[in-house]
Amino acid sequence: MVQTLSQEERRAHLPSLKEAGWAEVEGRDAIKRVFTFADFNEAFGFMARVALYADKADHHPEWFNVYSRVEVTLSTHDCQGLSMRDVQFAQFCNKLGQHA
Repeated sequence: MVQTLSQEERRAHLPSLKEAGWAEVEGRDAIKRVFTFADFNEAFGFMARVALYADKADHHPEWFNVYSRVEVTLSTHDCQGLSMRDVQFAQFCNKLGQHA
């Protein structure tokens, strides 16, 4: 069963995610980041690659897209909060969106 991040895991992983642009969501145990690309084509390409990863990981983000902007929110529904799945997902998004 998936478990929420322990305090130790939060101290180990959240600071580097925050440095990369992720922020905690007020009022819930979740993180979000806005990725901005050159145009819709780049944004859609990012979303397509993230969708393939999400399908394989069986872990799907909440997201919102308008033209070149993609907002990604992560939280694990199975445990009602942040888990290592979200940390790994955020790290994957960071690699893809390095230039965003």
